[in-house]
Amino acid sequence: MTRKVRVRFAPSPTGPLHIGGVRTALYNYLFARQNGGDMILRIEDTDQTRFVPGAEAYIIEALDWLGIKFDEGVHIGGNYGPYRQSDRKPMYRQYAEQLLREGWAYYAFDSAEALDAKRKEYEAQKKTFQYDCNTRAEMENSLSLSAEEVQRRLDSGAPYVVRFKFPADTEITVHDLIRGDVTMNSNLLDDKVLFKSDGMPTYHLANIVDDHTMEVSHVIRGEEWLPSAPLHVMLYKAFGWEDTMPQFAHLPLLLKPEGNGKLSKRDGDRLGFPVFPLDWHDPKTGELSSGYREKGYLPEAVVNMLALLGWNPGTEQEILSMDDLIKQFNVAHISKSGAKFNVEKAKWFNHEYLQMRSDEEIAAMFEPQLKEHGIEAKHDYVVKVCGMMKERINFPSELWEQTSYFFEAPTEYDPAAIKKRWKPGMTTHMAKVIEILNTVPFEYDAIHKALLDEYIVGNQLNMGQVMNSLRLAVVGKTVGPDMLTLVMTIGKEETIRRVQRAIDTIGEVAE
Repeated sequence: MTRKVRVRFAPSPTGPLHIGGVRTALYNYLFARQNGGDMILRIEDTDQTRFVPGAEAYIIEALDWLGIKFDEGVHIGGNYGPYRQSDRKPMYRQYAEQLLREGWAYYAFDSAEALDAKRKEYEAQKKTFQYDCNTRAEMENSLSLSAEEVQRRLDSGAPYVVRFKFPADTEITVHDLIRGDVTMNSNLLDDKVLFKSDGMPTYHLANIVDDHTMEVSHVIRGEEWLPSAPLHVMLYKAFGWEDTMPQFAHLPLLLKPEGNGKLSKRDGDRLGFPVFPLDWHDPKTGELSSGYREKGYLPEAVVNMLALLGWNPGTEQEILSMDDLIKQFNVAHISKSGAKFNVEKAKWFNHEYLQMRSDEEIAAMFEPQLKEHGIEAKHDYVVKVCGMMKERINFPSELWEQTSYFFEAPTEYDPAAIKKRWKPGMTTHMAKVIEILNTVPFEYDAIHKALLDEYIVGNQLNMGQVMNSLRLAVVGKTVGPDMLTLVMTIGKEETIRRVQRAIDTIGEVAE
């Protein structure tokens, strides 16, 4: 019988969700949906010292905004809960005790001071100390102390940790769906802490127990966990769970846009792009870190961009909806090497997805900006302007800069444009524009014929000089869409008013 696909995204509530974590959640989601499986949200809060208030709610809101939906989780429940590790605390002790009973783990009583002293002793010899099969006999633990002494310390309430006991000189192979077989010798691995005397497990024990009891079939996570994978494989073996051990896939890192290393918040601050999905207000420092949502990115653009950072569909296709991604996603096409974040490509994706939004939707994004600028405009007019101008923007926040002249007449004129375009005799030509607008039907073709064909071409005038001067009069600078389309949009009276004001303000210039 084929095992049902069950994957989990298991972040720690230690701050905002990094965009690399979002990609991990996305790949899990695509894999689950493609295989008719379940997606679980589990909060791994075993390290209470790093807990940050609001982080869990932030993670849930961010993933919901991006359309990454869960079948089970801390926020919706399910049949395998609880889904917050701190709520599962009582269950971990029994598993730690099982490992102790069966010789896969041992008590260690070494104080922080003793461990520090041992590290310094090794440093003096230009060596690095590691608590492992070669050094554990030198330390204070249940392997080096008598059974009576161990019991005495436990009875007295002495602090301890439970460490995993790696067998000496054993080859441990992790089969990775992306990287193939990764083999490591146990002599190179330290005896990781699994459980502490305060009753809290470490990540390693809780992670394995939770994945097993939640029947997780595939663990898709960042490559930073690859060094821990041999321990996790050995834990499955120690518990006798090898037959149901999940398959592993370790994802490549998201790298800085320039240089080497993992993408960080510092890179985003320096280059002006977000590394978090939503704005994050640090409750400790009050610092605000920007998010994709508040920067004007569309969720589907972020999803598309992230999906292609480390994976490709094997075709030239770049615009992929969530449904497209679900159909085409294949773990075999995930890269082994890191993926460089590309700021301009992220903007390009947002531009492409903005073009897919209806003019009505773009107008709804724009209308709050108009209110901020004290503009009252008819909805249909705003929709029309947005339809004309959305091709020029990457973000809705750019709309005011691109379209303000549709709503406000210019109060000043670009000096460089005046110098270049407003030549002697231009007031006469602008007066002729007003005359034409007042005498011919206010229709695109009629104005085109009278102004461009008959007046400008018929009198052998410089088309660029006259039309760009008209644009300067109407806009205040030489930017914007087709000039006659602009005139038809703002209307006859408003165009005449603006042209007359330019005549009066700029006036005639000398040779």
